Amino acid sequence: MDHTPPRPTREDRLAAKLRENLRRRKSQARELDQSAAAPDDNPAILPIPGLPKGNPSS
Repeated sequence: MDHTPPRPTREDRLAAKLRENLRRRKSQARELDQSAAAPDDNPAILPIPGLPKGNPSS
């Protein structure tokens, strides 16, 4: 007597994948919100050493 659960239907598999995708996208959106809220931690916008920090006077 084999007591293996029945295979999920195509619809069940698709629904599970959609839930997984939604969780991943929500997590990515939260990460983006956190990085936008703390721009000082973003290394892409840090000043380059040796260059003047203010606007050049013309």
